[in-house]
Amino acid sequence: MEISALKLTEMDDRVRATFINSLPGFKCLQLVGTISEHGHSNLGIFNSIFHLGASPALLGMVFRPGSQDHDTLANIKRTGNYTFNNVLEPFYVQAHQTSARYKSEQSEFVECGLTEFFEPEFDAPFVAESTIKIAMELRQIIPVELNATTIVIGEVKHVLLSEKLLGQDGYISHEKAGTLTTSGLDSYFDVLPIARLSYAKPDGAIKVLSNP
Repeated sequence: MEISALKLTEMDDRVRATFINSLPGFKCLQLVGTISEHGHSNLGIFNSIFHLGASPALLGMVFRPGSQDHDTLANIKRTGNYTFNNVLEPFYVQAHQTSARYKSEQSEFVECGLTEFFEPEFDAPFVAESTIKIAMELRQIIPVELNATTIVIGEVKHVLLSEKLLGQDGYISHEKAGTLTTSGLDSYFDVLPIARLSYAKPDGAIKVLSNP
């Protein structure tokens, strides 16, 4: 089966959106916490987070066209602070529900049954149920003229996680953390490790560092 660019344009809009969203495979899944100008907590689920660099520690995320009126982007622009929180199986349904179009004065924490908490001197809420929580500070906003999306780049300010999830070499065990992943917009998956491999070199053999 071959699907050409022409066939893509002929697809129903929703079918094409579902197809393209699931095309790259499994993606990073995070709940993004922000605070409004009136002090209302906001929480939204995103699968467009990506690693941008380690020094400085930068993570990016993509907002779809029309996001200028969405609370998450508006709150990030106003405060400069936001959080990333991993999604676990016990609350993935509640996490999915945060994608509903609640009013700005409604907190998704309350409406979706999740627990918020704050760290001192950081005005964005974390998800208490998450096992890996990341405090982010806005560094750059890039409008993408090609399709009217917006890329938001932030710097990691601090990370909250259990010591048992962190290896001596800095590797974070998301399988131990219970982190879920996603494909498309509505399919959620648990993760099973296969192996960790050594750094690849032209004159050396790959070694298995660990496996289940």
